[in-house]
Amino acid sequence: MFLPDEPIPPQRAKLMNPIVLAFVGDAVYTLCVRQRLALSSGERTGALNRRASEQVSAHGQSAALERILPRLTEEEADVFRRGRNAKKPTRSKNASVGEYVRSTGFEALIGYLYLTGQAARIGELFFCEEEV
Repeated sequence: MFLPDEPIPPQRAKLMNPIVLAFVGDAVYTLCVRQRLALSSGERTGALNRRASEQVSAHGQSAALERILPRLTEEEADVFRRGRNAKKPTRSKNASVGEYVRSTGFEALIGYLYLTGQAARIGELFFCEEEV
């Protein structure tokens, strides 16, 4: 996985706006999903895109979060809660409020892990969610 040239210290990442962490996390999660689908399937791009959209949606991310939530450390759970509770500038058209806020927390967690250089942990969480 591509990582920033210089991971930022966790203390700095914790001071960042959780919506900004979610902005980064959304992109990272999308890339992970697309990469996994591309490498594990011989489907055409239209089918891959539909499958990716299902997983990257607020509904899909909320479901993924439920599967990995028991595996989060206290620090990761704190980052998730900050993202979940942050005031969002937009609302989801196709998801419940609960799904939308959980998915934002999930994205904030992925963004935090990415920016702090914890690619291995993203892999642990991302790939364990398929097993549960």
